[in-house]
Amino acid sequence: MGVSLKDVAQRAGVSIKTVSNVVNNYQHVTPAMRAKVQQAIDELGYRPNLTARHLRKGRTGIIALAVPEFGNPYFAELAGAVIDAAARHDYTVLVDHTAGLREKELLVSQGFRSHVIDGLILSPIHLETEDLMARTETAPLVLLGEREYEAPYDHIAIDNVAAARAAVRHLVGQGRRRIAFLGSRTGRERQPAHLRLRGWREELSAAGITPDESLVVVTDGYGREDGAAGMAQLLDRDARPDAVFAYNDLIAIGAMRTLTERGLRIPEDVAVVGFDDIEESRYTTITLTTIAPDKEAIARLAVDSLVEQLKGTPVAEPRRPRPGYRLVVRESTTHGPGAGPIEDL
Repeated sequence: MGVSLKDVAQRAGVSIKTVSNVVNNYQHVTPAMRAKVQQAIDELGYRPNLTARHLRKGRTGIIALAVPEFGNPYFAELAGAVIDAAARHDYTVLVDHTAGLREKELLVSQGFRSHVIDGLILSPIHLETEDLMARTETAPLVLLGEREYEAPYDHIAIDNVAAARAAVRHLVGQGRRRIAFLGSRTGRERQPAHLRLRGWREELSAAGITPDESLVVVTDGYGREDGAAGMAQLLDRDARPDAVFAYNDLIAIGAMRTLTERGLRIPEDVAVVGFDDIEESRYTTITLTTIAPDKEAIARLAVDSLVEQLKGTPVAEPRRPRPGYRLVVRESTTHGPGAGPIEDL
């Protein structure tokens, strides 16, 4: 049999109620009493029955995280941060994969698996505001990602325009003038790619450089192969840039492969900046300068929002917190001792 609250109470010489107050982290317990009970817990190896605790509250103790791409390391790293943040609230995370498909995003947002989860953190790509406004599922929902929505749900996202401007500002500061944008998308103007493209345009204009739209490359997707193909397409136009700002790190890594195959030096001939600061960017042959979103803050804000809703905390209106980010400078823009984090925003 496992160790019970009664066993801990007997070891500590206190009431079961006092042990319960310590386990549930109630405030009205003296530090001395808390230490006494904690010592008994540690000695006996007591572990709270989290399932029973959640069931008493009418909860399952499980929240879901739905992401579009398992193959993108950014989402794997973000999922790890969400799992860590949820564990601090004694929640388990069920990770779901939408593959970026609208029908799957609709399915999870409308309550698929609602009988086993208490709430949902969703990073959508194709959902529209109208889809979210039509949602009838009552389980709490928090949105992630840089698409903009006018819907009554908390939405955690960094400032894409400002982050893109920081990336381009760095390249301009390195003396670059023909700065390409790799990874544009057609269609919806409020998608992340369009927001980052807007930042590219704004910063170039602010530096007195007319944005050259011939240096904007639309890619089919957001992977390494898309970056490699997009970079080849740009070079084949005989319109070589002296720098590239890529939509994400995977596109940047693919672009660097093509640049190397074409005999161009990085960063001497062409400097490259990515976005996401995935682990791979630190271990490429030429390490990648990148925008590093604060993934831990994104995860913490999302989980905290969900937990507050589950507790019934009233919220006057949807919140739109903006987690921070850093520009991390590495070898793809600066050789030698200058590499390192230079700008926290």
